[in-house]
Order: sequence, then structure tokens, then C-alpha cells
Amino acid sequence: MSDDLKLALALADLADAITLARYRAEDLHVQTKPDLTPVTEADHAVERALRERLSELHPGDSILGEEFGHHAADSVRRWILDPIDGTKNYVRGIPVWATLLGLEEQGEMTIGVVSAPALRRRWWAARGEGAFVDDGLSDGPRRLQVSAVYELGNAQLCFPGLDDWGEGLDGLLGLAGRCWRSRGFGDFWAYMLVAEGAVEIACEPEVSLWDLAPLQVIVEEAGGRFTDLAGVRTADGGDAIATNGLLHDAARALIARE
Repeated sequence: MSDDLKLALALADLADAITLARYRAEDLHVQTKPDLTPVTEADHAVERALRERLSELHPGDSILGEEFGHHAADSVRRWILDPIDGTKNYVRGIPVWATLLGLEEQGEMTIGVVSAPALRRRWWAARGEGAFVDDGLSDGPRRLQVSAVYELGNAQLCFPGLDDWGEGLDGLLGLAGRCWRSRGFGDFWAYMLVAEGAVEIACEPEVSLWDLAPLQVIVEEAGGRFTDLAGVRTADGGDAIATNGLLHDAARALIARE
């Protein structure tokens, strides 16, 4: 395990301690951001703690976080942080939320960690070293592998709420109609199900880099494919689709924004 991956996992431990301590707290402080999404004291506390630790250990690295923006540094290395992905779930006591940590080196995502302590699950990957999950159900971490389903008619599709899709709703419904089964699992959870081989397709119409950075390397190291809806291999395209690879072109063709 590389030093960078060890650090990312240690940062996830730090984040988990903060988020779990305030999860379902009756006095949790919640604000509304300018984009009308919620942010909690835990979001802020996690990102501050991660930034402080990274600044101590790697002062030359750049940092991009959802809550406090970009710390510019003259570096080819950039840490990308989402302190709580799924804040709406966190606020309402739904356990599907996670801290996301990614390391980008020279424009390539090389490290990804997704830690969901309320689900008692953590996923991680390093470029060229495979992807893994620790779910407490085995004697240790197990290696991730996407499914071998090769027909849309046998595939499972995950997507966020229908109201998120706007003009792209017809395309999503067309894709759902071609698949065996569809479910409204959003945020990190859908992509990790792809990496685990439980579902074949996850897609979102509007999403930010910090929502996707670690997910890309985990899905790809599990053998899947990750692009924006235009087919560009990136976590910074503003939208996303991840698949087991075998179904990527067929699925994307139905929802593409050309």
C-alpha cells in the first residue's frame, strides 16, 4: 500500500470520528448555502480537519474542497475533498452518506477513498493496485470487480431523483425501460454498487468534481468505465455515467448530451 493511500485512509478515519459524533445529534447546526443545498457544522469541521492535516504533512500539495474552495499551490498534486457526500441524508438521519477523498497527480486521479461509517463500509483504490471494500462481512477487505452482464435487458440501473434530470428525463426513462431493473440510489452509493458488481449502470445529470473524483479511480480499478455523458473520460465534466464497461456505449447512447 502506497504512502498516499495510507494517508488517505488515515484521513478517512479522522473524518469518520467527526461525522459520527454529530450524526443524528438533536443540536446539529444546519445552514443553507447560496445554491439552496444544506451544509452542517460537521461538513465544515471535517474539511477544516482534513485541510489542516494535509497542510502539515504535504504543505506543497494543492487542495480543492466543496466547502472552502481551492487552496492554490504550485504542485502537480491536488487533494480533492467532499467532507460529507449526501448531506441531505445526513441531516435527515438516513445512513447513506460518506466522506470522499481523492488525489489527482498531473491531471490523473490516482487515489480514491469513500468512507461511509453509518453503513459500516469503506471503499478504496490506488491506480494500478486494484479496488477494495471493507464491509465487515468478510475476514478482511475484498477486491472489487464489476459484473459481466453484457445486455441492457439484464442490467440494473441506478440514478438520482427524477426531478434532477430536467430535459434529459426522456433519455433516462428510455434507458430505464431497456434495463431489467432500476432504482433511485444517488450520490456515491450508486457508483460503489457498480464497482461491487451489484449493478451495471450509475448516472447523474448534474454533479461536481468533488462528488466524483475518488469514484472514478475506484470504478476503473474494479474494471469498469467512467465518463461524462458525452463520453469523455473525466470526473470533471459536470455530469457522469459509470458502468461495468460492457454496457457503457449502449447506455450512454440513450442519455447522451451531444
